[in-house]
Amino acid sequence: MAASDKSVDDSLYPIAVLIDELKNEDVQLRLNSIKKLSTIALALGEERTRSELIPFLTETIYDEDEVLLALADQLGNFTSFVGGPEYAMYLLPPLESLATVEETVVRDKAVESLRTVAAEHSALDLEIHVVPTLQRLVSGDWFTSRTSACGLFSVCYPRVTQPVKAELRANFRKLCQDETPMVRRAAANKLGEFAKVVETEYLKSDLIPNFVQLAQDDQDSVRLLAVEACVSIAQLLPQDDVEHLVLPTLRQCASDSSWRVRYMVAEKFVDLQKAVGPEITRVDLVPAFQYLLKDAEAEVRAAVATKVKDFCASLDKANQVQIILSSILPYVRDLVSDPNPHVKSALASVIMGLSPMLGAYQTVEQLLPLFLIQLKDECPEVRLNIISNLDCVNDVIGIQQLSQSLLPAIVELAEDSKWRVRLAIIEYMPALAGQLGQEFFDQKLRGLCMGWLNDHVYAIREAATLNMKKLVEQFGAPWAEQAIIPMILVMSRNKNYLHRMTCLFCLNVLAEVCGTDITTKLLLPTVLLLAADPVANVRFNVAKTLQKISPFLEASVIDAQVKPTLDKLNVDADVDVKHFAAQAIAGIAAA
Repeated sequence: MAASDKSVDDSLYPIAVLIDELKNEDVQLRLNSIKKLSTIALALGEERTRSELIPFLTETIYDEDEVLLALADQLGNFTSFVGGPEYAMYLLPPLESLATVEETVVRDKAVESLRTVAAEHSALDLEIHVVPTLQRLVSGDWFTSRTSACGLFSVCYPRVTQPVKAELRANFRKLCQDETPMVRRAAANKLGEFAKVVETEYLKSDLIPNFVQLAQDDQDSVRLLAVEACVSIAQLLPQDDVEHLVLPTLRQCASDSSWRVRYMVAEKFVDLQKAVGPEITRVDLVPAFQYLLKDAEAEVRAAVATKVKDFCASLDKANQVQIILSSILPYVRDLVSDPNPHVKSALASVIMGLSPMLGAYQTVEQLLPLFLIQLKDECPEVRLNIISNLDCVNDVIGIQQLSQSLLPAIVELAEDSKWRVRLAIIEYMPALAGQLGQEFFDQKLRGLCMGWLNDHVYAIREAATLNMKKLVEQFGAPWAEQAIIPMILVMSRNKNYLHRMTCLFCLNVLAEVCGTDITTKLLLPTVLLLAADPVANVRFNVAKTLQKISPFLEASVIDAQVKPTLDKLNVDADVDVKHFAAQAIAGIAAA
C-alpha cells in the first residue's frame, strides 16, 4: 500500500513542482519553469500532459510578458509531447488565450506557434478545431484577438472545403473593414500572404476590393502596408489585370499625401517593377519613379535614390540606355546637388553602377562630371561612397581615363587645407588602392601616402600610420620591403624629432603585418638606433615600441638586442624614459 502511495506521489511530483514554481514571486524562477516544460511533459507522459498540464497552463495565463512569451514559444514545439498531430488540437486553447493578450510581442509569438500547430492538423481536424478558433478570434471583443486572427487565414485557407473558404474570405473582408486601425493594419500586413493562397477568381472578386479599400484608408500606417500587398498581388495577376486592377491604386500611393506611404512605394519600387513587367514599367513606373526622385521629402528622395541602379538594371534591355539618358539622368543630376546629405550619400552609393549599363562613351560624357561633383562634396560619406565604388567605372572606361579624370580631384582633396578633408581621404586610401592595383598605386598615390606621415597635424600622421598597415595587408610584406620601409627608415634621421617619432609609430604597426624576418632584419636596427636619441620623448617611445614589436621577434634576438637596450633606458636620466623602460621590461618578461 505504502509503495503504491509513493508511486502516486512520484507521478504527481513534476506537476506539483511546476505549480510551486509558477506561483513563485521571482519572475526568473517562473521563467525557468516554463523553459523546462518539455522535461515536465516527458515526466508526465502524453496523456497527463493533455489532461493536466495543458489545462493548468491555460488557466494560469496572467503572468509577466516575459513568461508568457516563453510559454507561447514552447507551445509551438509541443505537438510531440501531447501525442503527435492527432492530438495537436489540445494546444489550441492556451495559444488562443495568448493570442489575445495586450503585449504585441507575446501575441506575435502565439500566432507564430498557432500557425505551426495548425499546419500539423489533418484537413478534417483543421476544420473542426482550428477554423472555429480563428472565427472566435475574428469576433473577439478586444482588437488584440482580431489582429491575431489576421495571421491564421493563409495557413487554414488552402486545406479547407469551398463553403469554409467562402466563410474565411468573408471574415477577412470583415477585418479589412474593422473600426480599429490596428486591426486594419494587421489585415493589410497579411493581405499579400493571403492573396498567394486564394484562387485567382476570388483574388479579383474578393481580395482586390479589400486591397483598394485599405490603400485608401484614412490612416497612413494602413495605407503603407497596402503597398507591400501590392507587390504580392501584382505578381499573381496577368499583365492586363495588373493594369486595370492594381496600377490605379499604385499611382495613387506614389502621390499619397503622407510621405511614409510614398517612402514605402520607393522602398518596394524594384519589386513592383519586376512584378508588373517591362511594358507597364516603361509607360507607368518610369513617370512614378521620376515623381519620387523629386519628392518634397528628403527621406523619400533618399529611399528612391538607393534604387536608381537596380531600377535601371531591370529596365527592358532594348530601351535601357535611352530611358536612362532621357528619363532618369536629368533627375539624378538634380540629386547630385541635393540640399540633404543623406540623399546625396544614398545616390553616391549606387550611381557608379550605371556605368556598365551606359558604356564607356556615355560614362565619360554623362557620368564623370557628376562623379567629380560628388568627389568634391562637403559630406565625407558622399566622397567615400564614390571612392568605394570606383571599380565599376574602372572596368568600363579603364584605368587611364579614370586617372586622367578623377585622380586629380582625389589628389586635390588629399592636399586640402582643411585637415578633416585630408583625414577622410586617408581613410579611403586602402579601398582605393585595392581597386586601382599596386602598379597604379606606386605610380600615382604612394607619394601622397608618404607625405601624410610628415603632416603638421598629429591626427593626420596617426591615420597615415594606420593607412600604411592597411596597405601592407593589401599588397603584402615583400611590397612593403621594397616600396615603403626604406622611405620610412629615412625619417629616423630627420632633424625634426616629430618625424623620428612618426617613424617609430610606423614601425610599431608594420611589425604586426611584416612578420619576424623583416622586423628583425629591417625594423629593429632603426628602433635600437633611436634609443640614443637626444630627445627624451623619442627615447621613451623606443621603449614602448620595443615592447610592442617583441612578440614578432625570436627569443634569442630579444635577449641579445632588446633587453640590453631596455636596461640602458631603465637607468636613463629622464624619469619618463625610465618609467616606460621598466614597463617594457616587465611586459616582455610576463609574455
